[in-house]
Formats: sequence, C-alpha cells, structure tokens
Amino acid sequence: MHEGEATIPRRTVVGYALGSVGTGGFGTLPGLVLAYYLTDTLGVAAGVAGLVVTVPKIWDVIIDPFIGARSDASAARRGSRRPFLLAGALTLPLLFAAVFAAPRALDGPWAAAWVVVTFIAAATAFSLFQVPYIALPAEIAPTYAARTRLLAPRIAVLAVAILAFGAGGPLVRDAAGGGRAGYAVMGIVCGVVIGLGMLAAWWGAPRRAVVEAPEEVAVAPRPERRGDEFRSGIAALRELPAFRALLAAFVLQALATGAMLGAAQYVATYSLGSEDAVTYLFVALVAPALLVMPLATRLARRVGKQRALVGASVLFAASALSLMFLRGAPGTWVYVPVALAGVAYAGMQLYPLAMLPDVAVVDARTRGVDRAGVLGGVWTAGETAGLALGPTLVLGLLAVTGFVSRTGDEVAAQPASALTGIVVAFSLLPAILVALSLVPLARYRLTADVVDHRTEVSA
Repeated sequence: MHEGEATIPRRTVVGYALGSVGTGGFGTLPGLVLAYYLTDTLGVAAGVAGLVVTVPKIWDVIIDPFIGARSDASAARRGSRRPFLLAGALTLPLLFAAVFAAPRALDGPWAAAWVVVTFIAAATAFSLFQVPYIALPAEIAPTYAARTRLLAPRIAVLAVAILAFGAGGPLVRDAAGGGRAGYAVMGIVCGVVIGLGMLAAWWGAPRRAVVEAPEEVAVAPRPERRGDEFRSGIAALRELPAFRALLAAFVLQALATGAMLGAAQYVATYSLGSEDAVTYLFVALVAPALLVMPLATRLARRVGKQRALVGASVLFAASALSLMFLRGAPGTWVYVPVALAGVAYAGMQLYPLAMLPDVAVVDARTRGVDRAGVLGGVWTAGETAGLALGPTLVLGLLAVTGFVSRTGDEVAAQPASALTGIVVAFSLLPAILVALSLVPLARYRLTADVVDHRTEVSA
C-alpha cells in the first residue's frame, strides 16, 4: 500500500469517483449536442446560437467564486462541504431536462431565449455541486502521490461517463424519434443519471475533512460585503503563480476539448455523411482513457505530473492536427488519430485535476489560510467557460464560413467554405489551442518535493 492511501476511506474514494458521472454528463452532453440542437432543431442562426451557449458561462465566471467562498465558510462552520453537493444534486436534473424541452410554440429567437434562461439556471445548480467537489481532494488525500491515486479512479469513471453520455445521449434522442421530442426524452433520462452520480458523491463525502489542516492554517473568513467573493478569486490569481499557470493551461485545453466536442456532430453529419457517426467518434476519443489510466498514473509517478501533462498535450495537438486531411479524404481512417487524441485526453484530465489540490495545499501552508473553495470556484469558472466557449468558437467559424441552419429533418446542403470550416473547427483549432497551453504550463513549478514540504517554493 502506498503512503497516505490507508487514510482514505473506501466509501470516500468510491463516492468521489462516482461524482464524475454527474460532472461528465453535464460537461459533455451540452458541449456535444446543444449547438446542433439550436441550429438544426430549433432553427437558431449559428451566430445567435453562439451567444446562447456563451451567456450562461459568463454567469459562471460571476457565480463560481461566490459559491467557492461560501463553500469555504460552510467548511469552517460544519467541517464539510456536503450541503452544497446535495443542493446541486437535487436541483440539476429538472433544470437540465428543461434545457432540451423548448416548447413547440417557440423557435428561432424565442427558442434561443428559452435555452439561455434554463441553461443559466442549470449551470448555477451544477456550480453548487462542482465547486466544492473540486475542492475536496485537498481535504481527502494527504500527499502529492495520494492525490494522483485518488483522482485516477475519478478520471476512469469520468471517461466512462463521457463515453456513456456522448454516445448514449444521441442514441436516446434518436430512439425517441429525434427532433424536439427526442431531445426532451434525452434531457430527462440524462438529467436523472447526472443527479444520481452527484448524490453518490454527496453520500461518499466525509462529514469532516479526512486530512486535518495544521493548527496554523485557518479557513478564509466568510465574505462580509457583496463582491468580496469575486475579489478573493482575483487575489488568488494574483498571489499564486502556480495557480495562474495551471489554470491558463487548463482553460486553453478545455477550449480545445470543447471545440472538438462541439464540432463532432457536424463532422459526423457533413464530413462522414451520417449523424450516427458521432457515436463512433466519441467511442474512439474516450474509450482509450479506460485502457491507459493505470499507465498514466505510473507515468506521473515516474516523471512528475507536469512533464506527463506536457507529453499528453503534445500527443493531443499532433493527433488533432492530422485530422485536417479529413477535408480532402473523409473516411474511417479518422478514428485512428481520434483514438490517439483520446489517449492524450486521459492525461489532460487526470494531471491538472491532481495538480490543483497540490496548489491548494501549498497555498494553505504558505499563507496560513485555506482557500480550496475559492480556488475551486475560479477553476470551475475557467473550466466551464472553456468547455462552453469551445462550441462558441465552432459556431463562430460556421457563421463566417456560411453554414446553413435548418429546422426540418432533411440535411441542408452546405457550401464548400462551411465544410472546410467544420474540419478546421475539429482539427486545426484544437491543435493550436493545446499547443498554446504549453506556454503557461512551462511556468508551473510545484514538484513532489515542494508539495510534500521537502523543498520550499511559493505556490
């Protein structure tokens, strides 16, 4: 047994891993089908659809630091973040279903307004869960290596969830007849499953922190004035170079992932000639993560989390770039580079999430204040914004390249410029974004020796 592993209750490990059913579902399905739902079912123009998927994420940037600070205050009073987990788990399923249940009387701009309002509400419910959920590892796992081992099962479950929702969501939609009715059934079924995953995380979360904070570390005081939460997030970014570097890299990679997810259905329909091909694209992208997760954990132990993340990022960028050949030669060969990107995607999920609690631990030790919730709030705002703005970039590309929206079942003929735009959104755009993420990642300095207090370096 590895150092630190015995102090983590099995119920906590299992519950925390199952929470990824919720985060994977909410993070994946809207990114995959929401843009397509707007343009090809509700008749929303691509430019307007881009605004629809962006506005709720602007709200996230505001609300997530607020929830993070309140989560820290709750942890100070109760020794637990469980009330927030439960609130999100109970409210999200209904709101998620509502996003995909636009009344038949609404189309175009009115349908867009419905989606904006319901998606903002759903995003708020998700933040109530996600922000404290992200903060938990620093309170559950005691060491640098133990956090990687804690996160590995979570990422494995996340890969299963992404695969299940990414492949199963469209299957449920199509089995229910497609169109508005199909999306409504999909929203209900997937919303219930997401809620169950969140409830599992609430069930497994410790009533009190497993890792007790040192006596010299206090919990950040509850904000007294409106706006203090947002200022706390800004202060964390200003004061923590490691957090800035890690967050910048992760947001750029979330943008890349969001763009690839957002473009996948368009590639399936307009490049591969079948709406159903999106399922196979998803399987190719996500299934490899299940196979390589044990290897990814060993790699982090051998070379460190930062170097392992750099390697995964380079592999993803190269694999995505090779997909540019899809424009001139569409075919089944596409699943090979997508699968290689999937191998890299496993590391791009595991390593940053295992590095974030390292930052929180070093920050608490260095500054004497536990800001795990604040860091989690800023992190969640960045992640959700990146995943949502990825499809926004895709829709922007489609808008400027002349994509033709539709409201019926018949696939619209697209100009050559739009077909090129689809491939660029799926290939070149993600490759560039991930390559750019290597710049801030090079400035991350927290090694195992620093995190486990064998060497002193500020977070």
